[in-house]
Amino acid sequence: MVMTRWWRLLSLVVLMTCGWGCGTAQAQAQHHRNAGPDCHVQGLKGSTVKAALRLLQHKRAHPLVTSDMTVWVPRHWQLAEYLTFSEDSEQYRTAMRCLLRGNEAPAARTEWHADPDVMATTTQVKVHYVAYDWITSEKPRKVGPWQIAPAGNKWNIILRPPALQKNLWSEITADLGGLNFNDFSGHAWSSTEKSVTWRNQPPDRIQVQVDLSWQRSLAVFLSKPSLATAGVAAWWVSASVLLALAALRVRRPRAAPADGTAGHSPPGGQPSNAEGAEGSLPRTLLQWALLSGAVALTLLLLVKRFSPRSQALLCIPAGLALLLVARPWNHGGTPIAPGAAPQEPARPEDVQPRKARTVVSTGCAVAGVGLLVIVAHELFGLPENLQPTTATVVGRAGLVLLGLSITWLWLAAMAAWAWRFASEGNLLSKRWAARWDRTPAHCVAVAGGLLVTVAAALLVCAWWGNRQRWMRVNWLVARPDSAAYDKDLNTVLTRLFFTDLNWLFAYSWVLTGIALLALLTSRNRPRRARGRRRPARHSLGPDKPDLLLIVAMFALFVGLRAAAFAGASAVYGVWLPLNILSVYAVLALGRRSSVLSELGDRFCVQRLGTEKHRREMMSRAHQYSNVNHQMYLLDQGRAGATTREQLQEQLRQLRQWLTTACDRGNPPDQISVLDVALAWGPDGHWWYNATRAARLAFWFGTPATALLVYFQMQEPYFQGHIKADPTGIPDFLASLALYQMAWTAAGFTLGALWRLLPGRRSQARAWMLAAAYGIPVLAAAGLVRLTDTDTGQMTLYTLLLLGVLTLTSIWMDMATFREERQYTPSPFALLVSIYQLRGLSVRIAWLLTQLTAVVALYQKLKP
Repeated sequence: MVMTRWWRLLSLVVLMTCGWGCGTAQAQAQHHRNAGPDCHVQGLKGSTVKAALRLLQHKRAHPLVTSDMTVWVPRHWQLAEYLTFSEDSEQYRTAMRCLLRGNEAPAARTEWHADPDVMATTTQVKVHYVAYDWITSEKPRKVGPWQIAPAGNKWNIILRPPALQKNLWSEITADLGGLNFNDFSGHAWSSTEKSVTWRNQPPDRIQVQVDLSWQRSLAVFLSKPSLATAGVAAWWVSASVLLALAALRVRRPRAAPADGTAGHSPPGGQPSNAEGAEGSLPRTLLQWALLSGAVALTLLLLVKRFSPRSQALLCIPAGLALLLVARPWNHGGTPIAPGAAPQEPARPEDVQPRKARTVVSTGCAVAGVGLLVIVAHELFGLPENLQPTTATVVGRAGLVLLGLSITWLWLAAMAAWAWRFASEGNLLSKRWAARWDRTPAHCVAVAGGLLVTVAAALLVCAWWGNRQRWMRVNWLVARPDSAAYDKDLNTVLTRLFFTDLNWLFAYSWVLTGIALLALLTSRNRPRRARGRRRPARHSLGPDKPDLLLIVAMFALFVGLRAAAFAGASAVYGVWLPLNILSVYAVLALGRRSSVLSELGDRFCVQRLGTEKHRREMMSRAHQYSNVNHQMYLLDQGRAGATTREQLQEQLRQLRQWLTTACDRGNPPDQISVLDVALAWGPDGHWWYNATRAARLAFWFGTPATALLVYFQMQEPYFQGHIKADPTGIPDFLASLALYQMAWTAAGFTLGALWRLLPGRRSQARAWMLAAAYGIPVLAAAGLVRLTDTDTGQMTLYTLLLLGVLTLTSIWMDMATFREERQYTPSPFALLVSIYQLRGLSVRIAWLLTQLTAVVALYQKLKP
């Protein structure tokens, strides 16, 4: 019954898509093919034309070419009156097309444009037309009346208007962005280092050759498709090696942890569920490292060269294999028998086969639907190569069905691997695991329906992007060619599944982060006893295998942003190891100067080893804060009967409490009991410090994400990417999620390394972690400097990261003294109590400085 509902949902999506395709085809079929109007070009001979070209390449990832043309058309031209009509009228489009495009084919150019400004007088009609485009490859570009032909280190720029070729253009200006150029026309009226101007010249004489600077040449070299593919492939290899290394290190025998919360078998000698998951999860990570690297290399290097039919024949079994190898029916918890009480475990042999049969049958059924379209292509009216020039509604439905089935398989595979990591890492709630054990068919139906919705949404986004591109290209066509539109749409539907798979697998590295988090959770989350968390014993921080997992997560989610902002895909493989080495370098240099390391292991054992000792430490930290406050009142003459000698004696006793437990002599004089409490953090175990900091950073990062996205939206190139690319909208949504993941991962790393990072004040720890990110950023900034691209977004992201970490550190200090919240009227008063007035003023000044820097940078970078 549940499977029937799932198939009904899939059929409904297909029928709706077919109806949309049929309605679009009928709407387009209402217009017949336009063979080109009679433009009466003889009437344009009296026109006056001015044109300007501007090349913006400094501090840009993609050079921007802008064409600004103004035409004064005499009123005796037979189509001049139509230029003043409504922009939606057929007459206006015909006249504007004759003026700007002549008889040029509509799809000859993909330039972006603003709506032309038209102003009419009694003798002439003035048309001002601005067009622009980005040079992203060596393919020739047509922008307005200009043609730009990149060829290695030299770009040829010629003036070739589709119309108005026989007119003398009154003024022509080319601003070449400070690049060296050669005027091949020899008729320049004036020339400077940046621009050249011609007057009263026919357009066929205008030709300029631009010599790229070595910075721009380097950027062009690094953006070559072969190097970009090699760089992305190297990144995937690095990520797979990192994941395999982490899994292999974790698989080594682990000594009993010092906190006494993990690593012990229960009575009877049988390993616990968590320990079993800890043993199986590294093997799962090794499998994913091998499969993800192999699939990424296949998609990058091989599949692009195949035909759509060959791609489909390869992607269907590959997606099904990824789904089945994931084995989502395995999990680390204890299975629950159907109808049994929650505490009554079921035998795995009773539960696992039912779940396996459900997943396998569903996956095979979806794969069979896709194979049916390929094998029985004649039933859908499709050719054997699946590339129809014309397609019926049934044929288009077959292409949609093929795309949905392949996309669904790969989405299901990604979801299965995520479920496997989460279940073996004990990231799932027991309720979810129990429901999966009891009703696997219902769970598969719900998950399958959600995946169908996602696949259909990707299809709609691809259609919408193609529709926007088609409308931009054909905006001057009075009667669009329905056959050409159908052919273009058929091409989009044929390549749909491969476009979505490339996008989907480009973000599948997030699964690597989930796997690392799952392994870290299974190893370190302290166990619970009778619903209550066991108190954690002395633990300064993660051990070496866990430290590698934490640093790898930081490099993946936080450090990868520097590579994205640098914009050089050819060197992607360098960023991951560089970020890991940077964090290790900061820890190696600063670990010995951390507060707890200065005090020594003996102090940590005697003063922080148990919950009772930690409560005593917090009591003395509170006493230290009160004594300092009384000293402040004494200096103000408001201390009452308390004398300075009494207060100094209390401070000496607190100092003695510190020194008597140290094993390496007296600690530095500037370290106080308050510093020890803040260095220990709000929780007993470093894991809880990490999760608390992650939650704080997530919420503090939300406005930072909004600011970054708003900044990106001001860039026309980013807006064009959203509007025109098939995956533009999914990319935008993914960027929102990745920014939030980055803040969360940064907070988690700060909390995990809280006791190991140097600095007496908590904000210093945040700055040191930001410095660990800043070292690769300096390398990225150097690369950006070499390639003469924009560093604005990278700098803004770095400042926001520092701000998020600083706020997280302050709130961590407030959580450390959360028991004193009942004695203070507000959080601000609690901060005054913790930092004292002088320390708080310094922190507020530092926060205001960061905010001022962010605002100033944004105002500078704002278009």
